Amino acid sequence: MIWGAVVVAAGRGTRFGRPKQLVELGGLPMLGWSIDTFAGMPEITDIVIVTEPEFLELVEEVARPLVRSASLAVVRGGADRQASAANGIAQVPEHCDGIFVHDGARPLVLPAEIRAGMRAVRPGVASLLAAPVVDTIKIVDGNRKVTRTLDRATLWAAQTPQFATARDLRRAHADAVRHDWPRATDDAALLERAGFDVVVVEASPENIKVTHPTDLARAETILRERALGPAAIERTR
Repeated sequence: MIWGAVVVAAGRGTRFGRPKQLVELGGLPMLGWSIDTFAGMPEITDIVIVTEPEFLELVEEVARPLVRSASLAVVRGGADRQASAANGIAQVPEHCDGIFVHDGARPLVLPAEIRAGMRAVRPGVASLLAAPVVDTIKIVDGNRKVTRTLDRATLWAAQTPQFATARDLRRAHADAVRHDWPRATDDAALLERAGFDVVVVEASPENIKVTHPTDLARAETILRERALGPAAIERTR
């Protein structure tokens, strides 16, 4: 199966305190880590990056040296994540059989995890990386009174990438517009609403999302433990 990757990096970093797409991590702008990973996988022929209009040129400058053989496009984001993902999906060429959508704020995803997610996909079946929930989850009301405790054995925290056949993912996004569904925070939710089966593939604990400044320090630690850095990237090239 030939794959297209859509990297959503259109947020303004409200919780982080500043736009985080281009914050340095281990000698590269954070966005560069996942792009470099995707560019090194021969099954991924096309990479589309979605970002804020003011960052289009900067993101192009970051991505272009990292993408050796795949096709690269950098496009504008939309009003929310769903719209941004749709903009990216629209730019994936028709020759791609599958599409996955990834958050640019998850820089540490590994090729083995990506391939595991790819293997789970077939027509009518999508997949996503996820992690079992380890905390006990409470549902509370407006007064913060606990109204229910969920069984954590059945709970998984959704991550990215999220994978589907190109046809299924395009249809899910089209159905969302056609039926005016509530806005979704991930593509798996749209696939579920469209009637497709969605399966979880367990992710590494290192596939973290950089949301707060403390997450950046954790990501730096993980990279050091992997013994990766700019010099290693050059050797890989």
